[in-house]
Amino acid sequence: MTGSHILVVVGAGVAGLTTALTLAKNPSYKITVLAKHMPGDYDIEYASPWAGANYLPVSKRGSPAADWDKNTWPELERLAKYHPEAGIHFQDTILYNRQKDLESITGDWFSELLEREPWFKDTVPNFKQLSPSELPKGFDYGIGFTSVCINTAIYLPWLTSQCLKAGVVFRRGILDHIADAANAYHSGKKADVIINCTGLAAGKLGGVEDKDMIPARAQTVLVRNDPGVMISTSGVDHADDEVLYIMQRAAAGGTILGGCYQKGNWDSQVDLNLANRIMQRAVDVCPALTGGKGIDHLSVIRHSVGLRPLRIGGVRLEKEKIKGVSVVHNYGHGGFGYQSSYGCSQVAAQLTEEALMEARAKH
Repeated sequence: MTGSHILVVVGAGVAGLTTALTLAKNPSYKITVLAKHMPGDYDIEYASPWAGANYLPVSKRGSPAADWDKNTWPELERLAKYHPEAGIHFQDTILYNRQKDLESITGDWFSELLEREPWFKDTVPNFKQLSPSELPKGFDYGIGFTSVCINTAIYLPWLTSQCLKAGVVFRRGILDHIADAANAYHSGKKADVIINCTGLAAGKLGGVEDKDMIPARAQTVLVRNDPGVMISTSGVDHADDEVLYIMQRAAAGGTILGGCYQKGNWDSQVDLNLANRIMQRAVDVCPALTGGKGIDHLSVIRHSVGLRPLRIGGVRLEKEKIKGVSVVHNYGHGGFGYQSSYGCSQVAAQLTEEALMEARAKH
């Protein structure tokens, strides 16, 4: 164990698991993941299982978030190509945009997706502008490209198994204070660095209590129908915080129909009126879902609600000392946790190394 460093990652959503896996590539790191919720759990506090999930960058050109998204694509692409057991597959993707959505809540969320020449046009394969004849009625312009869709029910356990293979240990636990994680390493030794990937819980966790953390409520319908393509729109009529997205999960995971982006809404219950609007919009924009037969021919698996861990001002990716313990923060990813996961975890790993170097320099 000489020369080894003890790390505790708090949180087992996509951010925590990807960060643990990235850190585990360094053989000198001995890692425990401590979390209240683990893959296989379904709880309103645990955002990752409810995600679509796909790669649809909303980060602004030139921002750190754009770098995180850009640096995540190669790994998602590699997994889709060579590791079907991860539950990721390629999907032809279309985004229909309306000029009037530029100033809406969803338009602000989608940001770069409303650009005719988004930064990621040189990152994803087969980027193209849609011709007017390819646009449904009511849309002004659109883009197409190849993206990926992730079956979270397969991918989160796959990340866990990869971590286990790399020697990471998993423990259930609930913390009152982030510094308490220093004593959560499985052997009982004190951690050198804590990596905080607690998502929405960072708003209440002692020692963090980030008042900029708010939920951005999502509601979706999972159906058995095949859309043939992954579709999103920049907005919908009569609802500034609702949007349309359709994505088919890998490995027969069903098709996600969404959705909404309701900032500050903690409601965990399904709104059936919203569910009906979601389904109607989906069959209107993508008649192929039901062969043109309408909403009654959607085969529903379940209705779901998730709370995106949104941070006002953006992701917190930095290090600090709390009660004498080095803490690296990696939380607040909102609705883009998956598509920024590897880019963010790479930065978190660098910050962890910096914290360890600073500690060595003092001894």
